[in-house]
Amino acid sequence: MQATQTAAPARAMRFLLFIAGMGGLLYGIDVGIIAGALPYLESTASVAWRLSAQQLSFIVAAVLLGSVLSSLFAGALADWIGRRWAMVLAGLLFTLSIPLIALADGYVPLLLGRLLQGISGGLIGVVVPLYLAECLHARQRGRGAALFQLLLTIGLVAAALIGLFQAQSVETATAAAGSLSEIDRAATVFAAKDHAWRSIFWMCLTPGVVFTAGCLMLSESPRWLAQRGDIEGAREALLRTRPAAEAEAELRDISNALAPVTAKGVKVSRAADDRLLSRRYMLPFLLACLVLALTQATGINSILAYVVNILNQAGLPGATANMADVALKMLNAVMTVVAVVLVDRKGRKFLLKLGTAGIVIALLTSGLLFQSVESGRRDVAAVLQARVQNEGLELRLDGATLKALGSDSSGAPQQLTVAYSYGPFTNVQARRSDDAALPTLRMTREDTVQADSVIGVFFRKLHLNPFADPAEGATEPLRITQAHVAAVPSTTHGWQVALAMCLFVASFAVGPGVCVWLALSELMPTRIRSNGMSIALLINQFVSTVIAAVFLPTVGQYGYATMFFYGAGCTVLYFLTAAFLLPETKGKTLEEIEGHFAR
Repeated sequence: MQATQTAAPARAMRFLLFIAGMGGLLYGIDVGIIAGALPYLESTASVAWRLSAQQLSFIVAAVLLGSVLSSLFAGALADWIGRRWAMVLAGLLFTLSIPLIALADGYVPLLLGRLLQGISGGLIGVVVPLYLAECLHARQRGRGAALFQLLLTIGLVAAALIGLFQAQSVETATAAAGSLSEIDRAATVFAAKDHAWRSIFWMCLTPGVVFTAGCLMLSESPRWLAQRGDIEGAREALLRTRPAAEAEAELRDISNALAPVTAKGVKVSRAADDRLLSRRYMLPFLLACLVLALTQATGINSILAYVVNILNQAGLPGATANMADVALKMLNAVMTVVAVVLVDRKGRKFLLKLGTAGIVIALLTSGLLFQSVESGRRDVAAVLQARVQNEGLELRLDGATLKALGSDSSGAPQQLTVAYSYGPFTNVQARRSDDAALPTLRMTREDTVQADSVIGVFFRKLHLNPFADPAEGATEPLRITQAHVAAVPSTTHGWQVALAMCLFVASFAVGPGVCVWLALSELMPTRIRSNGMSIALLINQFVSTVIAAVFLPTVGQYGYATMFFYGAGCTVLYFLTAAFLLPETKGKTLEEIEGHFAR
């Protein structure tokens, strides 16, 4: 009988951890799936739909922007409908986003699908760690958050494997089309790439369905139930995952935290001390916000999203870059397992200091490697400007063009990167001479000067619109602001960058990858936890969105080295924060952590 009573809570706890971990899996897919899809999306959609580099960046950043939007109301929503139903909603939104993206026939539906996927991710990022923090015992909380991060990394691995499978399919189709005429070969390669990115998204449908169905079978958070006065419901929720004696003891702690007992034994309200600006709340709140902002300032989400492009630019060709991406994501998962083992033994501060130190070294190394290549680029802006006709320019990076640009077409493959503008409207395009389809690089006013939106017209009337006015680009000439041609880096250089990326991913997994979710849920006091976590994650996703949105235009203008050096500088600040500001929370209950800041 006793064994049965013990086994039932254990099974319920394993199921709770599995479903919460599936939330991490979806979050990982949200972040990682675009890495494998982006090269093919860039090769097809940018041609068929004439997307600019900024629009491609927006497609990548839409997931992060969606997370920002949902972070605004995730805490309030979780307080209103409960943690469990908020997770169900997140799963439904993710599931609905897949067909919207995979069936997209233009920029707007693709962007909306990615935005919906991001809204789901934002809900998951707030509600699942919140649910875990409120449902797990103090001795399990570190591993619970680490499990969320572990499944997140497995989601990244799954996304990378899907990308690799499709990359191999594209290479097979490209090889088979080698005997066709130039026009037929280009059409065949184009169709294979278009099918590849759509298939990558379709393969992500099943995890969304599993997570949604699993959440329906979970119990509600006992602390949410207690806050709403349902003490009996809180007891039942605790009894599902704990022995009776342990459940009763924890229920007493929850009740005492909600209505503290005075020295005379009379329960009083803390309403007067519940202000966010009070010291007991402001210090942990600001610290959690700082940790989350610095986590994204390392550039982790952008690097994971653009890693195949980064490795391509570093010198790894085609499917080789996808294989390296898979290896990186698998390393991420393995090192997260290491973090799971260490987080409740070594503590949060130790892992954060270790991880941020490794990130600084990795980003500095990557920046120096790219700087060594980018310093050898040849400026061909004047040559291209001279070839502009009727305020437009078309060229293919064939042998004749390479010769005109001063490159030897018989030597190593060359890459041309061009930044140009029509007044305030700018774009960046790149072409490689070893691209089998050898697409035309086309610059026209129609493709660059974007029509004003309803939102743009409205804000322009208020003189508040931050976006460019189409009227200003209607008459401005085409100006080649930057143009560089250089040999594609060697495979050796590509593997050196890949090794630096391995150090970056491993260091992030051991430190910030696990500890950021703990900081988000542990540092927030109970009475402001849901709304405080929403605000903190909002800041986190805002930083991530900004970096992702400016990534492609920035590297087109200034090179990859600039982005890596910026990330290294931010991570130095992160190390100092972990070393001198962050308290150790290992083994402490949420109520004990709250008491630390009340002193």
